Amino acid sequence: MTAMNQSRLEELERQFSALQNQIDDSPVKNAISVLHGMLHEGWRNLDRVGASHQPADSGLANIANMYKQAPRMEGEASNHPLPEGMLAPDFALQDANGRVVRLGDFKGKRVLVVFYPLDWSPGCSQQLDLYQNEQAEFNKRNIQLIGISVDSIYSHGAWASVRGITFPLLADFNPKGDVARKYQVFREQDGFTERALYLIDENGVIQYSHISPFIHHVPDIYELYQQLDKIEELKTSGIR
Repeated sequence: MTAMNQSRLEELERQFSALQNQIDDSPVKNAISVLHGMLHEGWRNLDRVGASHQPADSGLANIANMYKQAPRMEGEASNHPLPEGMLAPDFALQDANGRVVRLGDFKGKRVLVVFYPLDWSPGCSQQLDLYQNEQAEFNKRNIQLIGISVDSIYSHGAWASVRGITFPLLADFNPKGDVARKYQVFREQDGFTERALYLIDENGVIQYSHISPFIHHVPDIYELYQQLDKIEELKTSGIR
């Protein structure tokens, strides 16, 4: 385990210890406690791997790859996105560190809001891994990435740590799906969101909106780049 990862995990542990007593007893708290225990076991296993020079196929590596054994997430889209050209609904959601992040915080910069169903699920793990690896391309286009799902800040923190995700993951957790409903991407029948993208310009206007036709379809990254570059060309030419 690198010193940076160790420091990040220790910080998450301090946050968990400070906040766990604020959560009422419920199945959600039980699930979070189980996940917390899994992470502790992962840390111990990872330390043992480092000490014995065994292949790093246990510990946090196993946790990071849990999505590979998760049930498939399938189904057609049941919503239509907000239209391009309208003012994007503002939001104020907590990130994995408990910090409130507002859309208005990014005025003057383009924002790609990535709605995804759930942490730890197969398609979401692959999609956000891809966007993390492509950060240089988004930075080149002056685009800030923001992920939003109905998971809690604790799930986001653990998931971001084991997968190495550095852009903000926001918890649309309470009221559950409130922001997703404003963006017309909440799947009422499932209790989580569509797989959707919104590009919001420097003035808070939606320039591009997309909902995957099937929830397990990850948008093609090169088609996304083409859309982003096309919008930039139209803006530069004064058409948009």
